[in-house]
Amino acid sequence: MWILLAVISSISLGFFDVFKKLSLERNNVYVVLFINVLLCTVLVSPLIVMSLMGNENCTLSAHGHLLVFIKSVIVTASWLLGFISIKYLPLSISGSINATRPILVLVGAIAIFGESPNAIQWAGIVLGFVSLLWVGFIGRKEKAEKGLGILIALGIISIVLWAASGLYDKWLLSHGYTPLAIEAWYPFYQTLIMAIVLTVIHKGKFNPDSFHWSNNIIVISVFIVIADLTYFYSLSYPESLVSIASMLRRGSSLVAFFYGAIVLKERNLRLKIIDQIILIAGMALIIIGSL
Repeated sequence: MWILLAVISSISLGFFDVFKKLSLERNNVYVVLFINVLLCTVLVSPLIVMSLMGNENCTLSAHGHLLVFIKSVIVTASWLLGFISIKYLPLSISGSINATRPILVLVGAIAIFGESPNAIQWAGIVLGFVSLLWVGFIGRKEKAEKGLGILIALGIISIVLWAASGLYDKWLLSHGYTPLAIEAWYPFYQTLIMAIVLTVIHKGKFNPDSFHWSNNIIVISVFIVIADLTYFYSLSYPESLVSIASMLRRGSSLVAFFYGAIVLKERNLRLKIIDQIILIAGMALIIIGSL
């Protein structure tokens, strides 16, 4: 069951990535992210109400709120860098960068949770890192876009933070915190953090011409709530492995790749197809090694 939940999370993330790209076109990154987390908070508001009413599945202690707030800080930092990266990078490149996340999670799972990969899984890890290096090579090929290297670097930092968040999720769930409690409060704290970020960046002034409302913002909020909740429930199973759940979840990059290739008609598709093949081979080896 936990694998099925991870697959549902993966599909939801794929659509999240695509509609996130669409919502950021000609738009202010910080405002889009703020509205996104605000809408997520609205979507999970029934859980917040249940928490305030003392529902044991949604309630957190004061210490629990602090731990979830830390998660919100990590995720918000990852999203800020990731939103900036995905706004300007070709979707097929940003999708490939994002797809290396499970490799980083697997390395962390080895060090923190003692998950021991076998030789086949290690081969998959190596291919995952090869895929990441290949993305850098593609970036150099698309050097016509100024500052591409910096954008790729921001994307990589974003996935490192994302991987840290994934490992932190497993730790929270293994220490008795429920999926509903985490999902109830972490978007709420993200909203507070982004309100502060917006205040600092715009210094009380905002140019309305830098933001254009898009219904895609609603869509990404729905998909990320579904993706997160199914992922939390997947990790809540005692037999679940965060490394494998994360790896399955990143099959979402295929959705972003096909959209970028077919709809956006991005360049250097042969090189990007090679990257996807390397990545899929690495993921397949990890799955085979886990059977």
